[in-house]
Amino acid sequence: MTEGDGPTPVSAATADPPPSAALPRGVVILLGAAAAVVVVVGMSATSWLLGPLLLALIIVIAVSPIQTWLRRRGWPSWAATASLVVVIYGTLVVLAGFLVASVSQLSALLAQSAGRAQQLVASLGAALARVGVDPAQARDTAGSADLSKVAGTLGSLLSGLGSILSSLVFLLALLLFLTAESSGTARRMAMIATQRPHMVSALEGFVSGTRNYLVVTAVFGFIVAVLDGAALALMGIPLVVLWAVLSFITNFIPNIGFIIGLVPPALLALITGGWQLALAVVVVYCVLNMVIQSLIQPRFIGDSVGLSTTVTFLALLFWAWVLGPLGALLAIPVTLLVKAILVDSDPRALWVEALLGSTPAPEKAKKPKKPRKSRRHVGNGHVPVTEDGLTPPRV
Repeated sequence: MTEGDGPTPVSAATADPPPSAALPRGVVILLGAAAAVVVVVGMSATSWLLGPLLLALIIVIAVSPIQTWLRRRGWPSWAATASLVVVIYGTLVVLAGFLVASVSQLSALLAQSAGRAQQLVASLGAALARVGVDPAQARDTAGSADLSKVAGTLGSLLSGLGSILSSLVFLLALLLFLTAESSGTARRMAMIATQRPHMVSALEGFVSGTRNYLVVTAVFGFIVAVLDGAALALMGIPLVVLWAVLSFITNFIPNIGFIIGLVPPALLALITGGWQLALAVVVVYCVLNMVIQSLIQPRFIGDSVGLSTTVTFLALLFWAWVLGPLGALLAIPVTLLVKAILVDSDPRALWVEALLGSTPAPEKAKKPKKPRKSRRHVGNGHVPVTEDGLTPPRV
């Protein structure tokens, strides 16, 4: 080629590829982590709205089978919805009234036992002085462990639990609206299924897993409440029914729920009967609750919700930090909801299930199948053939 012919053309095979527009994987991970932090901070800032909304959603999911059963029995839609509202509101009002009455009885009992609490504090200071602690420091330490203050704090916590169920007008309004709209859920899911079938399957799995979790936890919570109440009644602890109901409620808090339910009756036993009675309460609670809640119940919950014990514990800490005490009660259902939206609805993210779920059972090795012999007619005789249709060679 001569000098005036111009530049040599470059073939398409040897040309440099155009620069890729995709971001590097490290940048994508950093952007996703930053977005997750922003979302979590936003949820924590709006916990006053998000917590009651999630609680109302879980309650409606738990009791909606009643509405379905009534409609199958021939009830009109409005009557089934009204009956569901009555059931929800009636249960909340009865539970809130019981908690308020029990807290008032507890306050009166603590006021009567104030002298006993002061004696215990004084004996604690004397015991610290006998083991070599400076008397002034011993008095300060004993004063910081004033049982009347601790018991007052526990009473305020119980009254706060009652306020969650009775004083939140916003929660009651959400329950009313969600219950009224629950009758059209099937039509909404059918519309979503036309474009997002995986999302519908994920949400159905969330509803099924949440109901299974609530049923299993309620059954074991009832067993624990009956056993704890019977044991406390035999030991003569006051307000047995209140502590049994508290055991039932705290059973919905995974891993550490029984500790929360143990502290109030143990302190009351310490005030009314001394350290021997308090030690007996601690031993009975540890034996009953650790065996049932820590050994037996997690096996059933893991099978029903598909979450490992480690993920359950981490979810408890995370949602309690984001949503407060209400997040501890809703840790498992909210985790199932997030898992359904982010993991189960995306076929490409199903590998995350191996990290979140419980340990899968080992698959049994399958023995290779021997080819079955069949007979087919060839002329007037029968010729054996293998399953693939080939005639075996004659020997």
